[in-house]
Amino acid sequence: MQLFREGLIYRGKRLVNWDPVLKTAISDLEVISEQENGHLWHLRYPLENSKDHLIVATTRPETMLGDSAVAVHPKDERYKHLIGQKIVLPLSDRLIPIIADDYVDQEFGSGCVKITPAHDFNDYQVGQRHDLQVINIFSEDASLNENVPERFQELDRFEARDAVIQELKKLNLMEKIENHTLMVPRGDRTQSVIEPYLTDQWFVKAEELAIPAIEAVKDGSVKFIPENWSKTYFEWMNNIEDWCISRQLWWGHRIPAWYDDEGNIFVGYDEADALKSAGISPDTKLTQDPDVLDTWFSSALWPFSTLGWPEKTKELKSFYPTNALVTGFDIIFFWVARMIMMGIKFTGDVPFREVYIHGLVRDGKGNKMSKSKGNIIDPIDLIDGIDIESLVQKRKMGLLRPEDAERIEQETRKEFPKGIPSYGTDALRFTFAVMATQGRDIRFDLGRINGYRNFCNKIWNAARFVFAAVESNQSNTSDQKLDKGLPEEWICARFNDAIAKVRKGFKGYRFDRAAQALYEFVWDDYCDWYIEVAKVTLYSKDASQAEKDSVCYILMSLLDNFLRALHPFMPFITEEIWQKIPNNQNAGSLMIQNYPVEGDTKSVASNENNFETLRGIILGIRRIRAKYDIEPKKALPIYIRDATEEDKKLISAHAKIIIQLARTSELSFDDYPNSEVATSLAGNLTICIPFEGLIDKAAESERLSKELSKAIAETDVAAGKLKNKNFVEKAPKEVVQQMQLRLDKAKDAVAKLRKQIEAL
Repeated sequence: MQLFREGLIYRGKRLVNWDPVLKTAISDLEVISEQENGHLWHLRYPLENSKDHLIVATTRPETMLGDSAVAVHPKDERYKHLIGQKIVLPLSDRLIPIIADDYVDQEFGSGCVKITPAHDFNDYQVGQRHDLQVINIFSEDASLNENVPERFQELDRFEARDAVIQELKKLNLMEKIENHTLMVPRGDRTQSVIEPYLTDQWFVKAEELAIPAIEAVKDGSVKFIPENWSKTYFEWMNNIEDWCISRQLWWGHRIPAWYDDEGNIFVGYDEADALKSAGISPDTKLTQDPDVLDTWFSSALWPFSTLGWPEKTKELKSFYPTNALVTGFDIIFFWVARMIMMGIKFTGDVPFREVYIHGLVRDGKGNKMSKSKGNIIDPIDLIDGIDIESLVQKRKMGLLRPEDAERIEQETRKEFPKGIPSYGTDALRFTFAVMATQGRDIRFDLGRINGYRNFCNKIWNAARFVFAAVESNQSNTSDQKLDKGLPEEWICARFNDAIAKVRKGFKGYRFDRAAQALYEFVWDDYCDWYIEVAKVTLYSKDASQAEKDSVCYILMSLLDNFLRALHPFMPFITEEIWQKIPNNQNAGSLMIQNYPVEGDTKSVASNENNFETLRGIILGIRRIRAKYDIEPKKALPIYIRDATEEDKKLISAHAKIIIQLARTSELSFDDYPNSEVATSLAGNLTICIPFEGLIDKAAESERLSKELSKAIAETDVAAGKLKNKNFVEKAPKEVVQQMQLRLDKAKDAVAKLRKQIEAL
């Protein structure tokens, strides 16, 4: 109402993007233009009262039936003498003028351009400059209407193209046909070719509304994160055009405009208000506009219209503006810019202070998910699982083009032969958090979500172990007056580091880094290292009750804390486990508890370094086992060289940890008398394991040689494929990339195997 009365909304007949399948106008941003192979038809247009003709090149010969002129460049010496003369338009027997306009590219085609104002945006502008007739030859479904010769009427536009070409050939008016690559505009929903279409629509004068919205981002009232998206915002806003806000759809907000029998427009909150505002009789018969508002127009009002506006409500005062908007980059102009424009216009303030832009979720091949492509994955199906038959039917529902159904079924059955298993909500949420790299698109892979489902299982099993350990040791985990050992100091330090990264990630909208920091702490540090080290004390007959109490307290305390830290990412499993921790049952929901802060668990830096030394020794021993394929259960004698007195004291004091986690039989600081040893470095230390009695050199050499032969053969096959020009040029890009990856892996295997053989 306000925008209409201020003259910022108006109704006018203009050229719009028209989807002939949906039979509605769509915005520029809903049009996807991509290069496609087509043709360039060179047509002969006869001059009036002459045997000569002009050659006009076009990619759309059917639209010639709506031509209003032929244009040449004013400085083109070839055609200067013809400017102002007339041409007989083939097939229509209409006379159209030859005009001069700078729009014409002298180098393209023949330098003569057909002008069809009703069916080309550039031609429309030319037509406005030269006051040309605007002839609409299409109906709503892109079939030809009554403005063309009767024999072409009701033909589909592409059928009409064939008919026009055939007639021109018969009349000897076809000069030649060339292959040509052109940009074809298609609707993002229907994939149908979009038609520029002349029709009555409602428009917003966006330029005036854009000025304060541009200034709001310039002065920092609204901040984009990452900041580079502000450039995209400015690019759109500085080149903004009037916004078509009417749609010819059966859903949406009905446009509050009415017409009398003479076509006069009345706008109001309802029909009675429209009549009252216009000061005419309430008995006047009006007809409401059948169109609805563009969804994005309604959505632009969302930040304040949902809070009781235009009343100055308590909710509006409390919650407007909001702190942050989280959205994808593809709707910065659709929604973000329009919310800022409308917010400033109607409230005097921006609707939000920060705009966090995330990437789009794409399928495993990197394609944007869409119904027409049939590659959409419903999050509910990932959470609950779905069988293949149901998935196929679901993807085929609502297709606008029946010819897509068979393709979608084949592709779905190939990608998900058994359907989609149940992954659960927490695994899905955590997957998206880890993959949410700022501003980058997410290439969705079921393998990733399966990995984070395993992470949920890891957390559950870790909790079961901790509860069982505390119960079996009858430990009082509420007692904080404990003497922490070296592993306890280390794990507390690791938790502090993780929480520091998490809080930094949250602050900078780097949810991927925050989630990854927690994943690494829980899986690697807590589960794979500290729990295994804790078992040494908990299962030891020599450990005191105080030592076991200390370990149990740290296990339970860190479980409590990392569940709090993980709760925003994985709310369900964390709530379930946290409620089972002693003393938490009456504390309310986990979501209202304090979030962990860095320094909650104190540690000594030197102790952290000491544990890293022990960990380095264990990892060094494991590397030797893996390198020489030594069975995990076989106890190994270990010789450690280059150890200082301080190193010896540290290693001796914690020998049990090394012996149990690395499966060693003894630790010695003496040099092994025989030179045949496998070695690995751990900082300044050299770990030595004797070969004697461990490895059958002949058998191992034979095994490695066989593997080397296989790797070399694999290298030859992959290299041969990549040397084949036909394969490289004709195979799909992703297939060639996979072959290159296969070659790289094979070369890497060859190099590693040769080193192992040499070492042996």
